[in-house]
Amino acid sequence: MHRRSSLSQEQREAAVALFETGWGAWAVATRLAVGRGAIKRLYDRWRIRGGTTLIAKPTRPVYSFQFKLDAVQRYRAGEPRVALAKELGLSSPLMLEKWARQYRTEGEDGLRPKPKGRPKTNPATTSKPEPELQRLRRENERLRAEVAFLGKVQALRDEERR
Repeated sequence: MHRRSSLSQEQREAAVALFETGWGAWAVATRLAVGRGAIKRLYDRWRIRGGTTLIAKPTRPVYSFQFKLDAVQRYRAGEPRVALAKELGLSSPLMLEKWARQYRTEGEDGLRPKPKGRPKTNPATTSKPEPELQRLRRENERLRAEVAFLGKVQALRDEERR
């Protein structure tokens, strides 16, 4: 199922069996003596997918910008996240929350697809080595500032000794 889940396969199966008999998320977490957060996420997925909750989806779906935008607008209008995720066929209501957070912080651009991989470097924009004279002038200025600083420190020490 989820590689990063804190629940074992047996715990997930036991939790789903308890959900199907009418138990709530907190009661199941207490009964199985596991974290409430992991059980709550499993419970939300169970409410959407039912008995297929424990079956991992074979591929990761890619959603269009317009699909995400419509879903976020409906979520922000007040529709319940679980019902909306179920209607849209999402694997978890957390996707809606993530999209809403991206929309809130970055606007519509946060929902647009991002290019995959490392950005290509343009050889024309890569930094050229600076000329020797400019580098030496910069180094000379830094050394002058360092000498002035050390001189002030020495003057302060001499003043303290008096």
